[in-house]
Amino acid sequence: MDLKEIQNLIKFVANSGVAEVKLEMDDVKITIRTTLEGNTTETTYVQQMPAQNALQQAAPVAAAPVVAVPEAAAVENAHYITIKSPIIGTFYRKPSPDKPMFVEVGKNIAQGDVLCVIEAMKLFNEIESEISGKIVKVLVDDMSPVEFDQPLFLVDPS
Repeated sequence: MDLKEIQNLIKFVANSGVAEVKLEMDDVKITIRTTLEGNTTETTYVQQMPAQNALQQAAPVAAAPVVAVPEAAAVENAHYITIKSPIIGTFYRKPSPDKPMFVEVGKNIAQGDVLCVIEAMKLFNEIESEISGKIVKVLVDDMSPVEFDQPLFLVDPS
């Protein structure tokens, strides 16, 4: 079912005077509720997944709030190099749950050292350092979603 068909269905239900319509197809479940007084239409879409994918699906991700960085902190971090995410995915600090973390705050790293893993489309991509230095701060929590070019680590190159 495409977007145009769904829009037409919503218009049809709104004009029909029906309070609620539920439609279930192979992989889509749609519920449309209308209120006759204010002519308000509320639509709920639920897409069902095959059983094996449902277990692997992560919880919905909320957009990260934008936090203003005080100027003092910006000046303090000016001599640090920021390592950013090259891809969109899920950030992992360990190669597997039972293994130690790749890097910790205070650890010295060399060019080519693996810093973390980012999972994208069921592929685990090792993110290697392009610089040498000391990890000053880890900017992302383990198992968190990351965006392209999102800062991951602060490194002191000295």
